[in-house]
Amino acid sequence: MESDPPLPVPISYIAGSYFLFSIDAVTYLRREHHICGVLTGTLPQIPQQNVFLGLPLKLMPEEARLLVEKGVACIVDEVKAQREGMRALREADRQKYRRELESQGAHAMRLQTNRKEQQREEALKRVDAKKTAAKKRAAAAAAAAAAVGEGEGKSAAGTGSDEPAPPDTAPAPAEDTPMPPSYPLFAHLHAEGYYLSPGLRFGCQYLAYPGDPLRFHSHFLVVGADWDEELDLMAVVAGGRLGTGVKKGFLIGGAAQQRTDESGPGLGLGDAGSVRTFSVEWAGM
Repeated sequence: MESDPPLPVPISYIAGSYFLFSIDAVTYLRREHHICGVLTGTLPQIPQQNVFLGLPLKLMPEEARLLVEKGVACIVDEVKAQREGMRALREADRQKYRRELESQGAHAMRLQTNRKEQQREEALKRVDAKKTAAKKRAAAAAAAAAAVGEGEGKSAAGTGSDEPAPPDTAPAPAEDTPMPPSYPLFAHLHAEGYYLSPGLRFGCQYLAYPGDPLRFHSHFLVVGADWDEELDLMAVVAGGRLGTGVKKGFLIGGAAQQRTDESGPGLGLGDAGSVRTFSVEWAGM
């Protein structure tokens, strides 16, 4: 049975990024508000892991701002909250908390040290095994050479001895609501029912999906632009060809310039008609 989290959902602001740590919040926002984010959690011992990632879920600044403006979420500055929480603790509780942190850190350090010591012992055992094998091969070659003759024996003994193999070495282990300029375009596409995700792998700002990305392929490569921004024609051509090559449309959009004449009310960034979008597609490819 699906359980909805209490609202507003807290979004953790840490080191300039926005994260969700609750699986209930992640599933609720994906199901009800088309917010997908990117899973970033990995195992501490496997920092290079890039598949089967888990919590926390990292949100784009646009996603965080949209949720805050809709009243669904709130931003929590984790550093500030941690400091205020520590000040609120009594001195005895504060010392106990610090001792627990130090104990956990020491335990993790012991595990890491034991693991390295085991790796070192295994490497030394492999070296000893290789040295023993090399000595056996050298002795066998010397015995065979002695049986054939002194001259051949020296030759065989010289070629039969192997240098000890080097030890195997393990590889080195390796504030407020955000204000991105392309937010009006993001909010417009989201209001039209699209799911949006980061578009770095296709060289764009967003990928726009007509439904949940687990069920649909993306339809557009999206790039935001200011209303009076000059566009590089070659960039438009390249985007259109790339989009068509991967069976997607290349979409450019942004907030329309507000009207200042007396012909009608001005259009604000939050108005339904304040964003214009244009798609480019090569029909002959």
